Amino acid sequence: MTATLRDLEGQDAASLLREIQAALHGLKFGSVEVTVHNGQVVQIERKEKFRLQPPTGKHA
Repeated sequence: MTATLRDLEGQDAASLLREIQAALHGLKFGSVEVTVHNGQVVQIERKEKFRLQPPTGKHA
């Protein structure tokens, strides 16, 4: 797990929406969580899940 520190101070709604859109980009299974404190977005977290399929024609 990695964290990237970004300066969101003074960003407008369009900038925040671009950050959320970037977190959603390419996400097939998972979630994006937006954390707000005192009316300010302070964190955008992306959780991605990878679904594994058993090989076809083989039984475990």
